[in-house]
Amino acid sequence: MNDTGTLEEAYGRLHRTGPEFDGWLSNHGPMAVEAMVRHGYDRDVHRWLDGYVARLDELPRGTSPLDAGDWRAALGDPRRLGDWLAFFDRELRERPWRAVLERWWPRLLPGIAAGATHGVIRTGHAVHALLQLQDATRLAELGQALGYWAARWQPIAAFDAPSGTAGPKRAFAGVPRVPDQSQGINHRLGQLAEVPGWAASVAALRPAADSEQALARLAELADAATLRYLTHAHGNPVMLVHAATAPTAVLRTLPALPPDLWVAGLNAAWAAGAAVTAAYAPAEPVPAGRDLAWPGPAEEVFELAVRHGDEHVIKLADTALDVYRRTGDPDALAAVVRATTLISPVST
Repeated sequence: MNDTGTLEEAYGRLHRTGPEFDGWLSNHGPMAVEAMVRHGYDRDVHRWLDGYVARLDELPRGTSPLDAGDWRAALGDPRRLGDWLAFFDRELRERPWRAVLERWWPRLLPGIAAGATHGVIRTGHAVHALLQLQDATRLAELGQALGYWAARWQPIAAFDAPSGTAGPKRAFAGVPRVPDQSQGINHRLGQLAEVPGWAASVAALRPAADSEQALARLAELADAATLRYLTHAHGNPVMLVHAATAPTAVLRTLPALPPDLWVAGLNAAWAAGAAVTAAYAPAEPVPAGRDLAWPGPAEEVFELAVRHGDEHVIKLADTALDVYRRTGDPDALAAVVRATTLISPVST
């Protein structure tokens, strides 16, 4: 992590805005700038933000303060977004951030679908930044992430802990599609309980016997989802990014948590990846063409994403580089190139 103060400046600008805009689209700014700074693109952050923040809404006001005794009734209530943001801001001022995360992780994890998985993704970026350097601005970002997750808390239907024998690649391939793909993610996730084969497909993943297996399996989930993006992204090139970035966010959060919470993290990450896949995967894959091969050094694929400018492409590149470093598979880099061909670039 580059410690020039650029991330703090960017967070400062973004914390004047809300976690959502234009209804309930997620504010990706904090996630994208954390990735940009970490990959050494500090010089591009404020230029990118100049265009992005113009789209955002103001920070929402609270209506009724939350306390430790009444949080359950407010969980998953987007009308209490301002109250949740204020609650976690106060929590992180009064208690160590790891203690707050440890307390709330088991409470929030069952609602991992929150904000189309952006609650956990934003949390993963915030924790990753805090593990590098702790300061007030990064603590505030964790509070914003947890507050957003709590307000949009949403469980995934008919999901039990994995109990099968399939590895992540085969498990993703076995996930059935929701029948009605005419509307947004809430409509699609609402169909899961009635989809034939859904419960069996999510149970098919091989479970982790301990924390170390959970960590390894999470990496395999992110690897499989990223490589699958190359041939399946046309189903929805924006939304299918999250099948890879949600498991990556959990993977990056677990080092800040006690190992006895890691298996639950794996199970929830798989639920999220499977749900996004069911909601948006195309009926058939397409071959990966040679024109998608990345010709340069691996690290420079992130520059391609920054030049493209879309926040989803930037986040996918961040995850894809992790996948490439673990696997050496050039298709991880080709997935980023694929995203740039399917997602419209941002003009600056």
